[in-house]
Order: sequence, then structure tokens, then C-alpha cells
Amino acid sequence: MNELLLIAGMFIVTFGVRYILWGSAGRFRFPPWLSDALGFVPAAVLTAIIVPAVLMPQGELWLSAANPYMLAAMASLVISLWKNNLLLTIVFGMTVFMLLRVLLPG
Repeated sequence: MNELLLIAGMFIVTFGVRYILWGSAGRFRFPPWLSDALGFVPAAVLTAIIVPAVLMPQGELWLSAANPYMLAAMASLVISLWKNNLLLTIVFGMTVFMLLRVLLPG
């Protein structure tokens, strides 16, 4: 029963916040400086998620040539800048990561 109340509460809060914003869409406009700044939010959030996962996979800073997360991220960065293809970047990065996990000690 507690789980159902928890799920219902989460639904009400999430739906309420989103409905208020959705219902008021088009009634006001953000200033241009705020609209421009909001364009950087996805990149900032993605960076905030990826950098700790790559540099601190076990909770401590791991800057080493034995860090498969960091090496695969650098390989993915190179291939993404070179080919500019998202699917290729993901497949290549995951392949490099899996190979490094098998080949590197630790």
C-alpha cells in the first residue's frame, strides 16, 4: 500500500509541475538572453553526468592509462570529431571500452 501511495504522490508532483508549464506555454516569452542560455543546459547536464563517470568510475579520481572509461571516452571524442556520426561514435566507443575492459588489468 505504501508503494502505491508513493507512486501516486510522485505522479501528482511530476504531472503538476509539467502541466503548469505546459498549460502556460505560449503565454509568455523568455528574454533573449535567457533563451540563449537555456541552449547550453543539455550540454552542461550531459557533461555533469559523463565526466564523473569517466574520471571517477569507482568513486575516486582515476587518471591513469589503465582507466578503460577514460581511454574509451577519448577514443569516442576523436571519432566523433573526425566523422561527426553519432551512431558510429557510440558503437566505436562501446567497442573500444569492451576491448579495454578485457585487455587491461584491474
